[in-house]
Amino acid sequence: MNEGSNLLDTLSEGDRSIIDAYLTECAFPAGTIFMEPGDVVEYCYFPQGAAIGSFFVLLEDSQIVETTLIGREGAVGGVVSHGNNPAFARAIVMNKGRFFRISVNDLDRAKQQSPAIAELLARYADCLMAQVFQSIGCNATHSIEQRAAKWIGAALERTGQNDISMTQEQLASMMGIGRSYASRVVQRFKRDGLLRTRRGGIVVIDSDGLEARACNCHRRVRHHFDTVLAGVYPD
Repeated sequence: MNEGSNLLDTLSEGDRSIIDAYLTECAFPAGTIFMEPGDVVEYCYFPQGAAIGSFFVLLEDSQIVETTLIGREGAVGGVVSHGNNPAFARAIVMNKGRFFRISVNDLDRAKQQSPAIAELLARYADCLMAQVFQSIGCNATHSIEQRAAKWIGAALERTGQNDISMTQEQLASMMGIGRSYASRVVQRFKRDGLLRTRRGGIVVIDSDGLEARACNCHRRVRHHFDTVLAGVYPD
């Protein structure tokens, strides 16, 4: 598995050296909050290796629903905006790991120095929007079981591991459902030999069987990535 950023690794050596001059490396535990709604977006984060970031939308009744998982194929923060704009959603670390960090002002400087960097991030923004659109359609039409299998599979792809740091409470929050519903689905998957649970996580035993239970939403997103940014989506 690539231990760096798939997105940044697509840049040429010259373009990569431009953005590398502004990057710092950070390590964050799961649950770290990058930004809350209304916060000024000061940094952009590029997950490395098995690290995953996630965006959550906060609703009126204090419920939170996840909209996107972001691994080494992408970035969390202001990838296309100019200046420090307010955040709309909560962004957190879903799976611990290392991230490249760059201030949005330095990112603007890098884009001004390199049209290739600007184009890469514009293409990624298109892919991120596709994820959001697909998530809306998925939440509206697919069953809880299909969606649960999709989210677990998506995390599996991004970490490259069969052991995922994801509690049933987190799975329920990601899907915008009650914990009891998530628990019933996880128990069904356990009974059918697809996974087992451990303290604070899920271990996938049969990834092919799990994929067969999932809707095709993440495959559609992967296809869009492969069309717009070939080779970036985690293999």
